[in-house]
Amino acid sequence: MDGFTKSRRGAPSGFFEVEAAGLRWLDVDGGAPVARVLDVSPDHLTVTRVRETTPTARAARRFGEQLAVTHDAGASAFGIGPDGWSGDGWIGEAPLRLRPHPTWGEFYAAERVLPYARRAGLGDGLHVIEALAERLASGEFDDAAPPARIHGDLWSGNVLFSGESATLIDPAAHGGHRITDLAMLALFGLPYLDEVHAGYASATAHLPDGWRDLVGLHQLHPLLVHAVLFGGGYDARAVALARRY
Repeated sequence: MDGFTKSRRGAPSGFFEVEAAGLRWLDVDGGAPVARVLDVSPDHLTVTRVRETTPTARAARRFGEQLAVTHDAGASAFGIGPDGWSGDGWIGEAPLRLRPHPTWGEFYAAERVLPYARRAGLGDGLHVIEALAERLASGEFDDAAPPARIHGDLWSGNVLFSGESATLIDPAAHGGHRITDLAMLALFGLPYLDEVHAGYASATAHLPDGWRDLVGLHQLHPLLVHAVLFGGGYDARAVALARRY
C-alpha cells in the first residue's frame, strides 16, 4: 500500500503518536474518510497516500454528510483526547491541552481561549478576551448538543478531495463542539462550502439553531494559535472578533 511519511528528528514527546491516535479515533463507520495509519514512531508517521481529485459540489455535499456522522460518533467529555491517548496534543506546532470538562464553554475558556491569549501578547486586548472567557465559562454559549468527535484543525489544507468525498489528514482530534470544525473550514475557505453545510445539516440533529452566528466565536481559538505562532495581524483580528461576543 502506497504511503506518505512525515518525519522529524527530536520531535516533542508524543507528537506523532497523538496524531496517529486521532486518525484512528476519527475513522468511524459511515464517517468522513480518514488517512489510515500504516506506521508510527516517536520520530515519524506513515499514512496511506491520498489521491487527490478536483473538488465538486457532489463530493462536498457527501463530505458534509459524512463529517456529521464522524461528529455524532461522540466523545466522553469536552476537551478529552482520542481513545488510546492519555497525554496532551498539538495543533500545528503549538501545544494543545487535552483535559476533560463537563461543559463546552468551561472547556473552551480554560483550554482554548485563555492559554493562547495570555501567550499572544495582546496588551489591553487581553481584557476583552478575559471578559469573553467569563461569559463562556458561565455557560452563556452552551447548548444541549453532546460532545462531538471533532478533527480539531479542520482548515482546507487538511481536507483532501478524493473521488466521491474528501479525506481527513493531520488532526488535532478531541471531544469538542461540532461548530468548531465548521468554523475552521470557513476561516480559510473550502471549495463548495455551502454544499458541505447543506450535507452536514441533513445528516445530524445536533446542529443548534442560529449556529452561523457563533462561527466567529469558534474561530477565536485558531486565530489566537496563529497569533502565538506567527504574530502578524492575527492578534488584532482575534481581539476584534472577541469584541463581537
